Amino acid sequence: MAARVTYRRRNPFNTKSNNVKQVKTAGSKITVHHIGKKATAPKCGDTGVQLPGIKALRPAKYASVPRRFRTVSRAYGGHLCGAAVKDRIIRAFLVEEQKIVKRVVKEKLQLAKAAEKKQKSRK
Repeated sequence: MAARVTYRRRNPFNTKSNNVKQVKTAGSKITVHHIGKKATAPKCGDTGVQLPGIKALRPAKYASVPRRFRTVSRAYGGHLCGAAVKDRIIRAFLVEEQKIVKRVVKEKLQLAKAAEKKQKSRK
């Protein structure tokens, strides 16, 4: 049977934020150490994978760590993984290419109509 111990903080309930570990001291007294919550690493907004190169910390801790632990030097550094950024770049390029193709096809149709009108007016 576990020894009875009292919490060291004001919260008397066994909740997620009040996890404790029983520790036996040098004087054979059992005390409790409060355990902090486990941190989860930030995830990519598009793919949902953990972002490589960024430390997994509790949200408030990010304010006190240097910038190099919070981000990577790339566009969308601390928010998207490299694969997601690559997909966005490719998608943007293809959208631009599609716009150019549409414009060229439209110009060809206009030229064809103009040539048709010329032929009809000659006859």
